[in-house]
Amino acid sequence: MKKLTKLIMIGMLTALLLSGCSLPGLGGGSGETIKIGTVTTSETQTLGYIQKYMIEHYTDLNAEIVGNLGSSIVMHQAMVNGDVDISAARYTGTDLSGALHMDLVNDPEEAMEIVQREFQDQFDQKWYDTYGFDNTYVLSVRQDVAEKEGLEKVSDLSSVADKYLFGVDNSWINREGIGYDEFVKEYGFEFNKVYPMQIGLVYSALNNKKMDAVLAYSTDARLKQFNLATLEDDKHFFPPYDASPVASNDLLEEHPEIDGILQKLVGKFDNDTIIELNYQADIEKKEPSTIAKEYLEAHNYFEDE
Repeated sequence: MKKLTKLIMIGMLTALLLSGCSLPGLGGGSGETIKIGTVTTSETQTLGYIQKYMIEHYTDLNAEIVGNLGSSIVMHQAMVNGDVDISAARYTGTDLSGALHMDLVNDPEEAMEIVQREFQDQFDQKWYDTYGFDNTYVLSVRQDVAEKEGLEKVSDLSSVADKYLFGVDNSWINREGIGYDEFVKEYGFEFNKVYPMQIGLVYSALNNKKMDAVLAYSTDARLKQFNLATLEDDKHFFPPYDASPVASNDLLEEHPEIDGILQKLVGKFDNDTIIELNYQADIEKKEPSTIAKEYLEAHNYFEDE
């Protein structure tokens, strides 16, 4: 009986191999898999899933997320090594100083022109035009304070800054070229006192009236959570951090249809839109994959674009 059972099992395994089937967990997926890299932020994760679902909607290709890459430099190295085919979101200011080791540029068009040229020449990668949003530094105050004091742009703070407590990110205050000392020189006023703190604390400190103004990030979900006002950087002191997808040219040559898919995403996400998506992830705790799917379904996968 044992011998018969053994022969039956051998026959079943042989049939599986001859039929081209694979056992569970040992491969068998059909079609090539496109690898999309994201860092740890909800922002890049949601955009990564948007790219994944767009590729799978318009092609027969599979796409997977290579998530939680530790930094933009880790992401860059993964692209250079061929471990990732597409970066879900890269930022002009970040990669000018990071991957390219160049000085920051304050003009958004010039910054975009540089990264697109240099990534093409140095890394054989296509840096697309911006999604439409800029995740840069921004000065923020409470909405009621902005209305009371008539604060719309950073220069408006000059009449009240000497009374204000200013909360800032630890990593920014002494940052070369764009830190607090350079800010004072450019705008011509100082705050009463500056409090360095972890970036995650500045929003609640402002909301709880522990601070009068803070340095925030322009697409942070907590701007919406606490209904904070942001002030226009009217002297263009802070460099641009416009976000774009980046893809390897090897991928685009092998699958030219992906170029058109990524082009559909250009200009589709302004700051208000990305803040809303970040809010759903970071405050409402929805999964980035769910947010991406719902967003694309609501916009018909940009089929009319």
